[in-house]
Amino acid sequence: MTRIDRARRELHLTGKILQYERLILATGSEPILPTIPGINLDGVFPVIRELDYLRTLQARLQAARNIVVIGGGFIGVELADEINKIGGKNVTILELTANCLSLSFDSEFCVEVEEVLRKRSVTVRTAAKVTRIAGAERVQAVLMADGTELSADLVILGLGTKARVDLARDAGLEIGPTGGIVVDGAMRTNDAAVFACGDCAEKISFFDGRPCPLKLASLAQFEARLAGANLFVLTRTSVGTVGVWSTVVGGLALGAAGLTETMANARGYTVACGLFETPDHHPGAMPGATPLKVKLVFDRRSRVLLGGQVRGGPSTGEMINTIAALVQKRMTADAIAMFQVGTHPALTPSPSQYPLVNAAELAIQAVSVAQPPRKMA
Repeated sequence: MTRIDRARRELHLTGKILQYERLILATGSEPILPTIPGINLDGVFPVIRELDYLRTLQARLQAARNIVVIGGGFIGVELADEINKIGGKNVTILELTANCLSLSFDSEFCVEVEEVLRKRSVTVRTAAKVTRIAGAERVQAVLMADGTELSADLVILGLGTKARVDLARDAGLEIGPTGGIVVDGAMRTNDAAVFACGDCAEKISFFDGRPCPLKLASLAQFEARLAGANLFVLTRTSVGTVGVWSTVVGGLALGAAGLTETMANARGYTVACGLFETPDHHPGAMPGATPLKVKLVFDRRSRVLLGGQVRGGPSTGEMINTIAALVQKRMTADAIAMFQVGTHPALTPSPSQYPLVNAAELAIQAVSVAQPPRKMA
């Protein structure tokens, strides 16, 4: 595509023009590149979703010995773990903040991921600032602010992505504060005939109505269904972006939905949390049972669920999806504590130890302890 002519409702391609009644932009995102010297050296690879490019990266990985991954978010952590599985590699993650995955989970969950990575022989360095990628024509080392120099045959940049909006901007479509195409709850842009969805579209938080920079495959498909449903008749609208994600490293699965405790505090909420851990089968001695940890974060005043995090085995994915539904329905701690759940020894935690119910009860208890007893009239 070369340009959009909104007045004529034409989409210009190389050597071809298409007419449209409605247009959906799903131009995706592109890697964020750091402003440090050396990022253009041979052997430095941003993560680009193009098949030939990824084949080249895969071939270079096979030949490399010392691999440095800059960025400890989902991209960096998952790539480092997968590269480590090849065997015979020295893999190092460099993360600027205090913990890997710190933008997605509370610290007690981040620490567990780092422990698993280190046990799997991945070197994890946090609070680590890169000042330069060194080499003549090809990368040879990564230099750190503390004076450390790491040998590197290959460097992967996993610093996140930004919306790809050049086509939309050139067409005069509104771009939002986080860099995405501004859309309403039906995924319509400021041109009623043009919709946008996925990584290129601006997201609005479910919690405060402010722009948020989330970019997830699950969000993209949700927005695509929403845009498709609304092309000619408005049938559905979004309640805002809740944010649901999960990852797995060495068999340790983590998921989060809504706001973490850290995020909630940053937004000015006063929170009450409930943390409960139990085996995901019962009894706990049953073969295949995995410890399952659930943390629920509530607004202390209203007791409405703001978010939750889960750590465990394969059940983590659907447990966090359940929490996302509770957040979207603005369930209170009291309502969750009254859940009627179905259980089975081989499939779920014990009914008396069901983590959502018990985490909610612990949060209620925390609120009650913090509040003085009411005086009788």
